[in-house]
Amino acid sequence: MAVATKDAVLGNAVDLAREVAVGIAEDPADVGEHLGHVVEGERLVSHRFACLAKGYRGWEWTVTVARVPRGRTPTVCEAELLPGDDAILAATWVPWSDRLRPGDIGPGDVLPFRADDPRLEPGWTPTGDEELDSVAIDELALARVRVLSPEGRDEAAERWYRGSHGPTTAGALASSAACASCGFLVPIQGSLGTVFGVCANAWSPDDGKVVSLDHGCGAHSETDADAPPSDWPAPDPLIDETRVEVVPHAARAQEPTAEPAETTPDVPASSAAVPDDSAPAEDAAPEGAPVAETGTDPEQ
Repeated sequence: MAVATKDAVLGNAVDLAREVAVGIAEDPADVGEHLGHVVEGERLVSHRFACLAKGYRGWEWTVTVARVPRGRTPTVCEAELLPGDDAILAATWVPWSDRLRPGDIGPGDVLPFRADDPRLEPGWTPTGDEELDSVAIDELALARVRVLSPEGRDEAAERWYRGSHGPTTAGALASSAACASCGFLVPIQGSLGTVFGVCANAWSPDDGKVVSLDHGCGAHSETDADAPPSDWPAPDPLIDETRVEVVPHAARAQEPTAEPAETTPDVPASSAAVPDDSAPAEDAAPEGAPVAETGTDPEQ
């Protein structure tokens, strides 16, 4: 293999190379100082010029020249703008379908179809067997073109458990009880139900989210917060003095009710023995009249 050596003819073709670089630049001022040349091969040399264009720091105008054997006239092979060692480069191009991240999909956006998505596998195809079809379709909900594969379930479980609704968040570590004992936890079916559930508490920051059974928050159904201390004195009770509440006496309420007896008209007992000073004068005996003896006549 022949070793490339210096070529005086091509090494001195700086003016020719600059003229070509200025010709491909949008502005002649974008071509800076000569940075040297590189021997690419036998009778093949590349001249480099600094690029002064905005946004292309570290890039170099590169013009490659060559000559025929025993020739003294350089010929331009190609000219282009190439990045140098300190050039600012764009990020490696990634297909759009691979650049998407969770949360990038907005209203009206549609993901590209992936026929070989490893997270999915073919769903249940009805077999005509009533018992098998009822279990697969009604109980396991497999009547779809594709369903989660074991890889898809494991990936989802790992993402949920390590995410903001797992056991390692600040709220879960500060909670006094786990979601597994909360009355607002809605269980889910399948193998994921052994680790996760859905929160249905409107006061919880996880409402409507899939949470791990060992997650927790301050809105647990079986916890209560102690009343905070206060520097203000307790207020006096409010009494409504305009309202009267009738309370039956306990002793009177227990007395038996006596049955009414046969009685005569109410006449004071002392009324027959005590004369009435207000009676008329003719009813009284005249003064000095004889008093008849009372008694029973035996002849009568």
